[in-house]
Amino acid sequence: MEDKIPVTQPFLPPQEEYESFLDDIWDRNWLTNNGPLVQELEDKLIDYLGVKELSLVSNGTVALQIAMKALNLEGEIITTPFSYVATTSSIVWENNTPVFVDIHPDTFNLNPQKIEEAITPKTSAIIATHVYGNPCDIEEIQTIANRHDLKVIYDAAHCFGTKYKGKSIFNYGDISTCSFHATKLFHTVEGGAIVTDDPDLQRKINLMRNFGHDGLNNFTGVGINGKSSELHAAMGLVNLQYIDSVLAQRKKLSGIYDHYLKEVDVSKPTIQSHTEYNFSYYPVLFNSEREVTRAQKKLAEANIQTRRYFFPLLSELDYVDRKNTTPVANRISKQILCLPFYHELSEQTIERICKIIKNS
Repeated sequence: MEDKIPVTQPFLPPQEEYESFLDDIWDRNWLTNNGPLVQELEDKLIDYLGVKELSLVSNGTVALQIAMKALNLEGEIITTPFSYVATTSSIVWENNTPVFVDIHPDTFNLNPQKIEEAITPKTSAIIATHVYGNPCDIEEIQTIANRHDLKVIYDAAHCFGTKYKGKSIFNYGDISTCSFHATKLFHTVEGGAIVTDDPDLQRKINLMRNFGHDGLNNFTGVGINGKSSELHAAMGLVNLQYIDSVLAQRKKLSGIYDHYLKEVDVSKPTIQSHTEYNFSYYPVLFNSEREVTRAQKKLAEANIQTRRYFFPLLSELDYVDRKNTTPVANRISKQILCLPFYHELSEQTIERICKIIKNS
């Protein structure tokens, strides 16, 4: 049997480049608590992304939780059923109620036309996911939020490198959160970030990620342990040197997939206009769930891993209210399949994957 082809695998820089940071870490014996490498990575990410304020945290889920706390959200939060589980579990964990709204059939993002009918006196915010790194309808969502005095958090876990109208996608909304998990195109092994353009809000976020510590013996408000470490920051600093080549490679691999699938009856999400896309995933939409399961089975028989990302819908979780109907999300979740997509993927492997799908 041929070697297993994973659906994704982390980009790793040359080992010696990562190890070059370790001597200094050992010499300083400063492993966490806002160390110099964490500070350096924050500064370099602010510069690279062109954002005003950025706080590193331990993971993307904690980023969402702190974002909700920092904005004092209570009650109902309008959100998408088509995202990773953390988008919803964070809302519930913070004792808020997710209210699911259907998605757009082309972009797979939250459909603004469905938002207002879901707003009630209990609604405090909108949490929208830029699905697969594809920007939401930002202007329309912000218009609705302004009209109803709602906060906007963007779950931008997939979005490193995506730009909208010439700016990093992280510049939109009251807060954007990002994941730097090992499977993301930019990673710190485990990690995440919270981005805002409000310095007062960032100060609050920084207190919250460190137990509320305001100096050695003072505490300002309740907080948790959401800090990053020097070892994680070191990986981020090395990986940041390669991010442009990583983005370019993903664009190239996406084009290769497009070429070999051009005669296959599948489609892809429509990328929002005015977008510089980061090609974070390669999702394909089949015409039926039967076609998805058949293709997935044939690929698995060839030792090729795929993922039905996102299936099932978050509105099907056993700890949420299932009263909302989202027919578009229901259909797309049953017909979507994410194909293998990572830096070292070869054209020969992509060609083999596409031939199996064509013949399935």
